[in-house]
Amino acid sequence: MAGEGGAFRLRCSLLGHGQDVRGLTRGLFPQGGFVSVSRDRTARLWAPDGLNRGFTEMHCMSGHSNFVSCVCIIPPSDLYPRGLIATGGNDHNICIFTVDSTAPLYILKGHKNTVCSLSSGKFGTLLSGSWDTTAKVWLNDRCMMTLQGHTAAIWAVKILPEQGLMLTGSADKTIKLWKAGRCERTFTGHEDCVRGLAILSETEFLSCANDASVRRWQISGECLQVYYGHTNYIYSISVFPQCKDFVTTGEDRSLRIWKQGECAQTIRLPAQSVWCCCVLDNGDIVVGASDGIIRVFTESLERTASAEEIQAFENELSQASIDPKTGDLGDINADDLPGREHLKDRGTRDGQTRLIKDNGKVEAYQWSVSEGRWIKIGDVVGSAGATQQTSGKVLFEGKEYDYVFTIDVNESGPSYKLPYNITDDPWLSAYNFLQKNDLNPMFLDQVAKFIMDNTKGQTLLSSSAQFSDPFTGAGRYVPGSSSGSNTIPGADPFTGAGRYVPGSASNAGAPVGGVDPYTGMGAYQSAAAKAENIYFPKKDAVTFDQANPTQILGKLKELNGTAAEEHKLTEDDLIILEKLLSATCNTSAETPTAQQLQTLWRAVNWPEDIVFPALDILRLSVRHPTVNENFCSEKEHVQFIVLLLKFLNPKGKQANQLLALRALCNCFVSHAGEKLMMEQRDEIMTQAIETKSGNNKNIHIALATLTLNYAVCLHKVNNVEGKAQCLSVISTVMEVVQDLEAVFRLLVALGTLISDDTNAVQLAKSLGVDSQIKKYASVSEPAKVKECCRFVLNLL
Repeated sequence: MAGEGGAFRLRCSLLGHGQDVRGLTRGLFPQGGFVSVSRDRTARLWAPDGLNRGFTEMHCMSGHSNFVSCVCIIPPSDLYPRGLIATGGNDHNICIFTVDSTAPLYILKGHKNTVCSLSSGKFGTLLSGSWDTTAKVWLNDRCMMTLQGHTAAIWAVKILPEQGLMLTGSADKTIKLWKAGRCERTFTGHEDCVRGLAILSETEFLSCANDASVRRWQISGECLQVYYGHTNYIYSISVFPQCKDFVTTGEDRSLRIWKQGECAQTIRLPAQSVWCCCVLDNGDIVVGASDGIIRVFTESLERTASAEEIQAFENELSQASIDPKTGDLGDINADDLPGREHLKDRGTRDGQTRLIKDNGKVEAYQWSVSEGRWIKIGDVVGSAGATQQTSGKVLFEGKEYDYVFTIDVNESGPSYKLPYNITDDPWLSAYNFLQKNDLNPMFLDQVAKFIMDNTKGQTLLSSSAQFSDPFTGAGRYVPGSSSGSNTIPGADPFTGAGRYVPGSASNAGAPVGGVDPYTGMGAYQSAAAKAENIYFPKKDAVTFDQANPTQILGKLKELNGTAAEEHKLTEDDLIILEKLLSATCNTSAETPTAQQLQTLWRAVNWPEDIVFPALDILRLSVRHPTVNENFCSEKEHVQFIVLLLKFLNPKGKQANQLLALRALCNCFVSHAGEKLMMEQRDEIMTQAIETKSGNNKNIHIALATLTLNYAVCLHKVNNVEGKAQCLSVISTVMEVVQDLEAVFRLLVALGTLISDDTNAVQLAKSLGVDSQIKKYASVSEPAKVKECCRFVLNLL
């Protein structure tokens, strides 16, 4: 058939929405259907009409108090076998609907500005992008992570097929790739706001932007190709199933179909802004525009609209008014245009436009290759003045407005931009405009009147409420109000000769000297272990106890000899520290004194190159309840944490990084320390993870132990965002560690976090942790790595 695989033609036009159609997505149920969202505050579910070529509106969903900007489908789960529908709006909220309900199942609150993009991934994860410059990762009804790094509105988000990878596109002109909640790469090249993203494969994606270009990228960072064709902002991009061809829509009133990297067909619409598009399973294209009409185009002759419907569409198109100021048709000089005879020549490519002058009127035509004729796409009219009736298409400083007026205060001075939405108060906007540009307040009446005259007094009642993020405050990890646990942790179960000894009696006396309990030789080789999980969930903190007090004091004295006068310790000071060491290493029954702690504090503030023996004394001392209470109490904790975080600088000395990490691990042994560690979790983990880059085995073991101790605490209190951060750290550190003891501790941490928590299991899967750890299931020595890994994989 000539029409099959050839040109796209109109299938149907769907009326229903009262204002611009801003988002579209292919539906899973009913099959062959789709969902649309609009500035009329509704979402609508459309099903193919079996009898003819059209679609039927199944139902209209409402739940937003302002414009609805975006939509996506959350794939089916056991609980919702037909999937869910997610919509984002200018009311800062995300509404989640079942496919057969008109009211939201629940509402996600947390963003501080318009939610303008949504994407769903495996295991129920949802990624949202907002004008508040953040993206958020949601699982069911909870915010799990906030992605921060862009400096302007995030207009586009996509979850990549490889687990744990996410993309965000922003008005700051960049695209960022995130893995497990951390920015891995920034893509630069676009010269204006990035508006849309589409996934081609596990390693390639497309982006479109206000610079009127489409770019094809490799996730490694390379831009493979740039496509030009549009003459104005490109708002959306969608890929055909099972191939690399795609469609785009934009502010030049067009839908463009791209095949083999070329613009194969241009379809003009009788609306200025063609906001959104999606491709259905059968390859048909759905587009939404500023006239509130949804149009479907098809290559199939069976589904093509009747001759009458196509003629009606062409008539509507021919009557459209084209504003020459948009630049969509290039520079126009009416005096130089030819007459109707110009249309006798055949066009040279699909979508080519030609302007003619007929009876003093300028008309625009577009060449259709499939029809072999020129189709009128509208009349070119004079300037549209200052009204810019463009349904919110105007961008100013990366945000979208109904109008952006250019105001000349006096003829010789500069002109100023005044952004305005019809939901705004004209007087307040005028006042803010004068304040911002330092202009004379006497212009207030004049500017307000100008706004009202040029918007014809349009206003909308806005019921948009300000919601503060219930999970993340200022859009970043804020530690939960987890009230540490009152259980007194027992001694390190990783003791003996570094073997894992299950269920050993908690040994209050910390071993002194002997083998490092974190490296050790022996694997746990019990036959019973194969059947019984003795590894997690772990109940108590793991500490670093091994010590050689004589060596530590010897090094301290040696370095004290080289210290500058203002740092030098007296003989008495050295004796005081020796007593502290024996008190905290349990070789004497004495309780550490305030004087001893003051002396230790002076020593740990030594210069970076000589401080490490003092840090080692701190690491051992902080296990003692008295010392723990002193340094971790409300009064002292700020300077204590600041001190330890200072040593975690990846550019600093590795010995200091190691001892600071070990000291942080040992803080967990007492209630005061655990409480402080949980309160400062976000800052500590963010800083600690930077030490992964050094490739030092002992640092990796200490970092894994810190993560494990956090997992132990988070298992006791259900702090969702804390678990999300911990899972993100595990995933990130797993990428770089090679030492199997560090791997083992990370596996125990992972098992502890996901035990008895289906949300955490889903999040771990969505981050791709299962594929990261599979290789450890076949490690032969030490056997504990293999055994623990298999227990974790059973949960995943």
